[in-house]
Amino acid sequence: MRIISKLLPASKWKLVISSIGVLALILFTSIVLFEATKAEVVVTDNGEQQPVKTHANTVEELLNELEIVVGEHDELSHDLSANIENNMNVEYKTAKEVTVTVDGNHYTYYTTEDTVGAFFEEQGLSFAANDDISHENSDEIINGGSITVVSAFEVIIDDGGKEKKIATTTSKVQDILTENNIKLNELDRVEPGLEQDIKEGNAITIVRVEEQEEEVVDTIAFQTETKQDHSLEKGKEKVVTDGKDGKVTKTYKVVMENGREVSRELLNEEVKEESVNKVVAVGTKEPEAGLVTLSHSNGEKVQTGGKTITMTASAFTSGCDGCSGYTATGINLQANPNAKVIAVDPSVIPLGTKVWVEGYGEAIAGDTGGSIKGNRIDVHVPSKSDAYGWGVRKVKVKILD
Repeated sequence: MRIISKLLPASKWKLVISSIGVLALILFTSIVLFEATKAEVVVTDNGEQQPVKTHANTVEELLNELEIVVGEHDELSHDLSANIENNMNVEYKTAKEVTVTVDGNHYTYYTTEDTVGAFFEEQGLSFAANDDISHENSDEIINGGSITVVSAFEVIIDDGGKEKKIATTTSKVQDILTENNIKLNELDRVEPGLEQDIKEGNAITIVRVEEQEEEVVDTIAFQTETKQDHSLEKGKEKVVTDGKDGKVTKTYKVVMENGREVSRELLNEEVKEESVNKVVAVGTKEPEAGLVTLSHSNGEKVQTGGKTITMTASAFTSGCDGCSGYTATGINLQANPNAKVIAVDPSVIPLGTKVWVEGYGEAIAGDTGGSIKGNRIDVHVPSKSDAYGWGVRKVKVKILD
């Protein structure tokens, strides 16, 4: 300065000083005016607020000043061409890349949402209640993160004959039963096997198997045994000892499948009461030669050696039309209404012959009749009602003498 002051006269030096002051004042004023004319803007960058003073004319110019590059999927509160206004609030949010994998298929999304639930809503993604989603709705979205979804499918479980449909995201039979709280007993069968995988629409069949012991009281049927009895007429039988059933307790192992018996195995049997055999005496005594056994109407047995004739028998009474009450041999039937008399053809059975008539008993051939010819007889009965009751029948007639 001293050198300059020596070179310049004092008047000129004062002029230089004054010029410098003016220039400095102009510069200061310009700076103040420049700053004063800047717009005040708040820029919110991914949630962080930054007050900014700028002479930028548009939002794009402002972001360029801040070195903020807006990507294709980023979120910006204003158009890039929007004019900057004082006290403007410009919000910017960087989009995050998210990969969603659904049943092995990959899809890429970009979002500015903060949570998984908001992201699903933004993208219009919805899933069934039983689908398996790797994240909760409240989980934070992370740039470059991935969300995995396994869709539930329907299978049928036949549990002991009762069917129900369930939705699952696992394919292994054991896992499906576990997630549905289905427990198996030791003997139960499952088809397909527990380690097998199934697909949508397949069925899991559970056969509920039970084993139990059962006691049953059975009857031991008595046997019938025979023994020969030489004192009893041949062809006749007589019960000597009545039979009696016994009792046996049997223990079975019973296998039940779905409540139905499928097998029964005898484990043990114990006789509680022995049976008693029935004993029957069988006659072996031969009848005396020439004798034939006949039955009276009263049930008594008669043996005789005469011949037997099969005849047609009708009935009559002493009071029949045209009857005198006396037989051809002089028997008074009116005086003896219960007399055992038959009318015969004398050429077949001579009058006066003693006979035995099946169903009538012993009688005497004491009368004849106009219609009694050949192997035909008429038996005397006390009343017309007895005659009607007798009717006409085939009988055996035994000649007694």
